[in-house]
Amino acid sequence: MATIVLETVVRNAACNAVVDLLDVGGAGYIQFETSGDAEVATNTFGATAFGAASVGVATANAISDDTSATGGTVAQASFYNNANAKQFEVNVTAVGGGGSMTLTSLVVGAGDTVSVSSLTVTMPAS
Repeated sequence: MATIVLETVVRNAACNAVVDLLDVGGAGYIQFETSGDAEVATNTFGATAFGAASVGVATANAISDDTSATGGTVAQASFYNNANAKQFEVNVTAVGGGGSMTLTSLVVGAGDTVSVSSLTVTMPAS
C-alpha cells in the first residue's frame, strides 16, 4: 500500500477543518469521562476554540476551568460543539503514560477544579 504524505498547506487545512467543528453554534467544550462514558469534568472553549494551524498544529485558545467537577476517574476526553454533538474523542492517561491527552492526576474529586493549561491538535504529515 502506498504512503500518502500531506504537504503543509493540506495538513493545516485538515487540522483547521477538524478544530473548527468545535465552534459550530458557539463555544464547544471538552468533557472528561470515565471508561463508562460518565462525566467527570467539563471545560468550555472560548468562542473560537483554536487558532489557525501552523505546520499542521492548531493550538487551543483559553479554556475555562471546571470549578465544580462531578468527580471520578478519567479515561477519555470527548470534544463537543455547542450543539452537543461529539466531534472526536481521545484517550487520557497520567503524565508519562503515553495518552493522546495527559493529566497530572486521573482521579478527580467531586467539587474539584479541573484546568486545561495547554492543548494542541496535530494533523500528521503521513
